[in-house]
Amino acid sequence: MARGHSIILFHPSQNISGSAEVSTPSEMAPAGLSLGASVLCLLAWARLATADRVYIHPFHLLVYSKSSCDQLEKPRAESPPDPTFTPVPIQAKSSAVDEQALREQLVRATQQLEAEERLRAVKVGVLLNFMGFHMYKMLSETRSAASGAVLSPVALFGTLTSFYLGALDPTASRLQAFLGVPGEDQGCTSRLDGHKVLSALQTIQGLLVAQGGAGSRARLLLSTVVGLFTAPGLRLKQPFVQGLSSISPVTLSRSLDLSTDPDLAAEKINRFMQAVTGWEMGRPLTGVNPDSTLLFNTYVHFQGKMKGFSLLPGLQEFWVDNTTSVSVPMLLGIGTFHYWSDTQNNLSVTRVPLSANACLLLIQPHRAPDLRQVEALTFQHNFLTRMKNLSPRAIRLTMPQLTLKGSYDLQDLLAQTKLPALLGAEANLGKISDANLRVGKVLNSVLFELKADEGEQPTESAPQPAGPEVLEVTLNSPFLLAVLERDSAALHFLGRVSNPLSAA
Repeated sequence: MARGHSIILFHPSQNISGSAEVSTPSEMAPAGLSLGASVLCLLAWARLATADRVYIHPFHLLVYSKSSCDQLEKPRAESPPDPTFTPVPIQAKSSAVDEQALREQLVRATQQLEAEERLRAVKVGVLLNFMGFHMYKMLSETRSAASGAVLSPVALFGTLTSFYLGALDPTASRLQAFLGVPGEDQGCTSRLDGHKVLSALQTIQGLLVAQGGAGSRARLLLSTVVGLFTAPGLRLKQPFVQGLSSISPVTLSRSLDLSTDPDLAAEKINRFMQAVTGWEMGRPLTGVNPDSTLLFNTYVHFQGKMKGFSLLPGLQEFWVDNTTSVSVPMLLGIGTFHYWSDTQNNLSVTRVPLSANACLLLIQPHRAPDLRQVEALTFQHNFLTRMKNLSPRAIRLTMPQLTLKGSYDLQDLLAQTKLPALLGAEANLGKISDANLRVGKVLNSVLFELKADEGEQPTESAPQPAGPEVLEVTLNSPFLLAVLERDSAALHFLGRVSNPLSAA
């Protein structure tokens, strides 16, 4: 930077006197942009104003502060080595997960948020949405149109940030770039602070479930559990495991033989996690690599009760395709919801409130065979901008009661993004363990449930309308869904419902 140039830090959406509003990264990236090119786009965006004597640092709330850097850059001799521990065997007794306690912990974390913490959550929300769309596209391409898909951008971003927390260069720099925060130089104050990001993710989770306070009757539950499964004798570093508490208050570290009988090891892990959580996950862990010394599994359970909806008597038909139907329980809600019919692109969107600050977005193709086309069109960077077209309508909405189960190996998605070695054998994960780690599967599993909450009326509902002006919206064929938290604008789930009875 030339001498005499001033440095100004501000939020990317803030206007500068005499200049145009600066777009966020997600608004600037074209629809077909690859993730690698997007990182370059972010870097260019961060330097747009240098020619005009203004330097925009869009990530200043996510990187290390000067005081933190001074502490980190102390000579190694002054810093004691990180304490380590050996995980207990997998057969050791474990307490069951208390989901209500986890919800209350998330709510408490949002009750006295500072303005800076809220702004940090918004910035992380932009990044995780961008990555979520990209990785959903990778996941969708591996599944046939007849199969469902469900992905949690928050869990995905949290998993990658957790590995960043445990990484040293060059792996740390590569993960930082993949997360969408380019290191503009090699200085410490350009390095991503993983603890700040995980704390922002905790805020995003808390905002989703925070309606009514910690002691209120919960209509939304969101629980995240991390399982670290290691080869016997491998020692993990305590600061790394403790650092995961923001994204996952329940982190279970267990050891077992991963090499002698990989299928038996996978079965033991599945039994252990089901016993601790009580969750029936789709596509349980299989095919453990016998050379692995660490498996990193993230399990997410979301349960939403839809205000003012009732369960219809008996089972109703859901058409998987033009010739095949299945019988499923259906929900009915009548009220004023936000709606948009896009005739040009042959789709419609209905927004259903889940709480005061969270909503369910239901995207339906006008013609069932167009689902793939609609999916490619909607789940991209300008998704939230397009949702501004919704307007209130009197609607009679019928949709399936949902229990979606999905699991995917993040290693497979990284391979599809041409980064198979990011967490491979050469990865430097020296902050997780001093051992030469060999990371096997990195599993993200989601259990997503929607059911009726018949005791109350919808948040956006006026007195229930009747008459010919009421629009009938019936989701009895494949559709898409998303769960949005409005304060952070973070998308918690993206999904495709092809058959409500099958796991994704």
